[in-house]
Amino acid sequence: MSGEIIKSLIVPAHPHPVLCPEKNEGWQRIRDAYDDARSQIEESDADLIIIYSTLWPSVIGHQIQADPNPKWVMVDADFHDLGSIHYSLRIDSDFAHAWNDANLARGLESRTVAYDGFPVDVGSVVALELLNPNNRIPAVICSTNVYSNRAETTVLAKACLDVVKAQGKKAIAVSVMSLSNRMFTEPIEPHEDRIHSLKDEEWNQKILEFLSEGRLEDIGQLSRTIHNQIRVKKVVAFKPMWWLSAMNDNRNDLTGNVLAYEPIHGAGAAVVVLDPESNGTGDKEYDEDDVEFYGGDRDVLDIANSEDTEQHDSNSGPALYEPVTGRNTVNSSKAPKPVGAYPHARREGELLYLSGVGPRQPGDNSIPGGPIKDAEGNALNYDIKAQTRAVVDNISRILEEAGSSLDKVIDVTSFLVDMDRDFAGYNEVWAETLGKVGPTRTTLAIRALPTPIAVEMKIIAKI
Repeated sequence: MSGEIIKSLIVPAHPHPVLCPEKNEGWQRIRDAYDDARSQIEESDADLIIIYSTLWPSVIGHQIQADPNPKWVMVDADFHDLGSIHYSLRIDSDFAHAWNDANLARGLESRTVAYDGFPVDVGSVVALELLNPNNRIPAVICSTNVYSNRAETTVLAKACLDVVKAQGKKAIAVSVMSLSNRMFTEPIEPHEDRIHSLKDEEWNQKILEFLSEGRLEDIGQLSRTIHNQIRVKKVVAFKPMWWLSAMNDNRNDLTGNVLAYEPIHGAGAAVVVLDPESNGTGDKEYDEDDVEFYGGDRDVLDIANSEDTEQHDSNSGPALYEPVTGRNTVNSSKAPKPVGAYPHARREGELLYLSGVGPRQPGDNSIPGGPIKDAEGNALNYDIKAQTRAVVDNISRILEEAGSSLDKVIDVTSFLVDMDRDFAGYNEVWAETLGKVGPTRTTLAIRALPTPIAVEMKIIAKI
């Protein structure tokens, strides 16, 4: 007895195609694409749907839904105004327990969950509501570990395939995810929906191109480059691509069909079907270590841990330091580490003085919108709007740590490396953010900044 993955899907997690597709033509096209995918599943001889969802995060290992019939009412935390979805799911409990055992056998941390009231994530509910109405086919749902690297995610898929083959299942593998995951932070009218970031749109189109050509493994390889350039870092969102690639033996010659691609509240939503039949183009080389057993060492941060206060990322400029602590200093773990011995901010009376704040991201030190030059000093194209938004986000985090906020900013000094190129884009983001607060502002043109960034701001705010 030997089973197989007979079809793979990528589907979005937002509830809009279930609750209000009629409010936006794009949302309706996503719903129609879901219906098309459902028909293809119904016409197949599938006897199991395997869901891997980025909307069910776990921190310690992976969790697998094993309750034979989880029931509840799902209300999306972000879109509760759209209504609720009553769900009653049919879960293959035997497969869930067998997958958990296979995970443990391959060195993974794993457990099943099976008790009344355990909430099923919105992505899994939406996917099963639209792909598997009336629970015609049993399903199994697995969480996404927020810290797992590609090796761990690959082993998770291999453990799942062990059970698929052992039980002779004809399975559908479903990754529930957005392409870009930057959403609007304020309510929008349905007709105003669009992809939030130009950089995200560019990478979405590249991903869709690869998917239409069945190049699933190439997307896994490309994920590192995408992660370094898009507006919002989304390691978690790439894990389902890694998982789906491993579920298909890391192939690049699948038959892909993009059924729909539309924005949903700013994020890139796509319905894609991948069939195992070769498209005839020939496979590509698999460039990852072919891991069979997981032995730990997740290495989820690009910056290595050190007992010393000084850290260095060779791809992002000078050494990084732990923020200086002392009298009246304010530091935030949610802000990027300094490039010298100074704090993020300092309180003096009723005023808060921030050290210069750039767009680098805490944790991985990456630069939204891309760096302005490579390690050899060659100029690169970059998105000044994305960098400027990231600066404002970092400022907001530091202010919140100090008990202040953006609306208490009273004076800003901005530094631009290329005034002629970047002033207009920087000024546009300013108008959308700090400009609404009304602080005084001085904008200076400078030759360079310590890291390969285009903009930095110096802030004075009230506490």
